[in-house]
Amino acid sequence: MTEQLQLQPRLRLLADLVPQGARLADIGTDHGYLPVYLLQRGRIASAIAADIGRAPLDHARRTAEQYGVECGLRFLCCDGLCGISPEDADTVVIAGMGGETIIRILSQAPWTRSGETLLLLQPMTKQEPLRRWLNENGYAQCAERLVQDKDYLYPIFTVYGGPQPSLSVAEIYGGIDIEVDPLAGEYLTQRIRRLEQAEQGLAKSSGDENRQRARELGRIKQVLTERRAQL
Repeated sequence: MTEQLQLQPRLRLLADLVPQGARLADIGTDHGYLPVYLLQRGRIASAIAADIGRAPLDHARRTAEQYGVECGLRFLCCDGLCGISPEDADTVVIAGMGGETIIRILSQAPWTRSGETLLLLQPMTKQEPLRRWLNENGYAQCAERLVQDKDYLYPIFTVYGGPQPSLSVAEIYGGIDIEVDPLAGEYLTQRIRRLEQAEQGLAKSSGDENRQRARELGRIKQVLTERRAQL
């Protein structure tokens, strides 16, 4: 009997958010753990493991062979979603990348704004610019989930194409509908700490523009502090 693949918490939460019967595209698949895990358990109808590098795809092939699902997985060497169409996937995972890279990938695939594709996005950095860009470019961010993996706390965005009201400062910097998440307080504390560090650095700098930005960050920090107090 083939051994069952187990996932670390970050990928496990992503797997839990993939709908039953989905046609999955895992962008930046690395070792292919996510699609292999889902195929092993019969959770998805099909999967594309995509990566810009040949070496990660070779790793993914070996993972699929090891766990006996190589027949259900298509391997694609491509940049982001280039070469993938809406007919190929109704669920797209883009995880383990910076927010700016995720923005670039989505901007090159306008079909993801149709409202028929579920996007599960896990930015490692630049979370605020990604939230703002999604909101201004035809995507409705439904909610965020938080997960602790080793020493890091990661947000996972659930996103569809479609209109959405403009986000508040609290949502851009502190996340969308995270209040019910047990990690919300810790996440907001981390965001406040980062703002405070940036504020202090700018306050020490010369120039009116830097001091003005420091005051702006101080106001954002206060908004998040009030949001945390309401949890």
